[in-house]
Amino acid sequence: MIIELTVVPNSGKLKFFIDKSGLLKCYLKSSPEKGRANEELIKFMAKSLKIQQRSITIISGHTSRKKRIKIELEIDQKEFLNLLGL
Repeated sequence: MIIELTVVPNSGKLKFFIDKSGLLKCYLKSSPEKGRANEELIKFMAKSLKIQQRSITIISGHTSRKKRIKIELEIDQKEFLNLLGL
């Protein structure tokens, strides 16, 4: 499964949400320096989906807020959003 999302670093909270235009976003506590926000995103997503961190890979957007992520998990979109609490 490949997803696209936008991250919001330095937000003071950890939360997934869908914005008004229907795009997946993730608030992160960490700063985007030295890959901290990327690490936090992978940890938070793995915990939310109840999978191991190594099952999640950032394909593109390592230094951008917009990211493409590969998740080694065979579920449909509805179940995916449900696991994220959406």
